[in-house]
Amino acid sequence: QVQLVESGGGLVQAGGSLRLSCAASGITFSANAIGWYRQAPGKQRELVAAISSGGSTDYADSVKGRFTISRDNAKNTVYLQMNSLKPEDTAVYYCNVGGWNRGYYVTGHYWGQGTQVTVSS
Repeated sequence: QVQLVESGGGLVQAGGSLRLSCAASGITFSANAIGWYRQAPGKQRELVAAISSGGSTDYADSVKGRFTISRDNAKNTVYLQMNSLKPEDTAVYYCNVGGWNRGYYVTGHYWGQGTQVTVSS
């Protein structure tokens, strides 16, 4: 059974930092691409960052230069380091197990329960 567990969310002031973690089980972690998504109230879920099994990365334009995705295959965990946070980063953040095709992340079927990130102005 595939399980994804996000953690690390919280309340932070604008300009602050948070590090999210996504711990995976039930999959061959090192063989899978992982994506971080977010969904703000009243908005569609959007891809924030993704990392391939080989370590290639992709970022949404809105977070480039501020967020960094990384993975630790020994711990079956993907991280999202978020710096210079803005109020518009406020959302529930989810991780997803997917694929990688021609440099782009392909959304998979499995999702975590999400972790809330709130950035105050």
